[in-house]
Amino acid sequence: MVVAVDNKERSRASARSLTTIVDFAVGSHARAAAVLLVVALLGFLPGFFSIPPIDRDEARFAQATKQMVESGDYIDIRFQDEVRYKKPVGIYWLQAGVVKTASALGFPHALTTIWLYRIPSLIGAIAAVLLTYWAALAFVSRRAAVLAGLMMASCVLLGVERLIAKTDATLLMTVVAAMGAMARAYLWQRRERLDASSAWTTAAVFWTALAAGVLLKGPLIAMVVGFAAVALIVADRSARWVLSLKPLAGIAWLAILVLPWFLAIIGRAGDAFFAESVGGDLFGKVLAGQESHGAPPGYYFILFWVTFWPGATLAALATPAVWRARHEPAIKFLLAWLVPSWLVLELVMTKLPHYVLPLYPAIAILIAGVIDARALSRKPFLARGTIWWFVVPLVAGVAGIGALAVIGRQFGLLAWPLLGAAVVMGFLAWWLYQADGAEHGLLRAVAAAILTAIALFGVIVPSLGQLFPSATLARILRESGCAHPQAAAAVGYQEPSLVFLAGTSTRLTDTLGAADFLRGGECRFAFIEAREERSFAQRAEALGVRYSAGPRFDAINISNGRPITIAVFRSIGSP
Repeated sequence: MVVAVDNKERSRASARSLTTIVDFAVGSHARAAAVLLVVALLGFLPGFFSIPPIDRDEARFAQATKQMVESGDYIDIRFQDEVRYKKPVGIYWLQAGVVKTASALGFPHALTTIWLYRIPSLIGAIAAVLLTYWAALAFVSRRAAVLAGLMMASCVLLGVERLIAKTDATLLMTVVAAMGAMARAYLWQRRERLDASSAWTTAAVFWTALAAGVLLKGPLIAMVVGFAAVALIVADRSARWVLSLKPLAGIAWLAILVLPWFLAIIGRAGDAFFAESVGGDLFGKVLAGQESHGAPPGYYFILFWVTFWPGATLAALATPAVWRARHEPAIKFLLAWLVPSWLVLELVMTKLPHYVLPLYPAIAILIAGVIDARALSRKPFLARGTIWWFVVPLVAGVAGIGALAVIGRQFGLLAWPLLGAAVVMGFLAWWLYQADGAEHGLLRAVAAAILTAIALFGVIVPSLGQLFPSATLARILRESGCAHPQAAAAVGYQEPSLVFLAGTSTRLTDTLGAADFLRGGECRFAFIEAREERSFAQRAEALGVRYSAGPRFDAINISNGRPITIAVFRSIGSP
């Protein structure tokens, strides 16, 4: 009995210590920003430096940026010789700026250091957390705004996107900035009128964020902002609040920021850019399941309970209170941010988990407001759903340890205490939910999420070298002993990460092309997947190619989950 009481007191002490952090954060905006920054860094830095390039999207974006830096052409977007017009230029410019700066500062191998290309995503993710706090202040108390920021800092989906050198984390930053500014323009007339300078500042934030979002990912930010604005105008039967965003000056400013590159790329590529980005990419995703990513409506709703964990666990409990308050201006705005775009994305044929990420801050603010008002549902069948706080770290831990054992062939002892602590925090969040309340439960779950991220991304994934064969192949090139090794030819395994790490001139070819490539001189390499080896040997013999067999290794192609064996061959010289 004494032991049971002692354990309960320890758990209560841990809850109080977590609450003390929030108490400290709400003391000022600077403290709130500092706490959110520290939590975001704890969740976002694991694996940032140690995980190799991830196929396929990250490697494609990074390689296109690398070619911009190599060629000095910052208008056109290419992957090797193919144009890459699916997205505008914004993310490539951000990545190129980081890489150029690192090179100028003497950073070694900057062009092939993938974490440099990830810096805009990391900054975008951290900024999105801080901007969620800022946006939330238009609706809820400072304490609730901190809770909303913590939900975003521990959100599973953002914790993945911050690690990938592509558009989505930075796009989220621009959406939250735009919607936070629009919220202030919408709510001012129901509170107190903004003075002229505040109105212009708000409008400047809104239109600048909108322009940045368009340069990052085209019309997606316009969809979120536009649907929200239309929903509010229809619901209120008034558009007067739009005038406080200075639309005439704002549209002019948007055009100044966006049009120069669009005009430059049209001058360079004609209508090819719009044919691929709008006709091929946008309409293709709307009308068909592109790249095998089709899914029925309801896909995002099902994924939400994992991708927005741990905040998602309280969503069902908050829904009744949100529904009751749906006519209040603040709730109405947040629902306008969330519902129309969510419904459209559920109807679009192509579905990827990150498409709904720009809507998650609205959910975080809604949940935080209900927690702060102590209005969460008390229905037992909904409260039992908090077991999800315990289930997710438990399943993630088992899966991570299993992957280490099966793929990495190691025990990963460093991950065990981290995962154990995550499971304990998740268990306490669930088990003591009724006794300690929602805020304590959420804070424990946030701690569980951070510990899980450190274990999975900081320890387990970097140990799974078989998932990243391109890194092994690039190391073979570096350690070949050639003063200037020629780029390789690849057959069978032809992922973008190989081009990024081995060199832009890497040939993605067939067995005849690989044999012909080796015939061109010494210090040339061919990476041949095992299924193509016999054909390669026959082609090489027919051409009289002199080569030696190098190492061969087993790996897993992360893009399709298929086990592969890659053999390395090196040219000896011309016959």
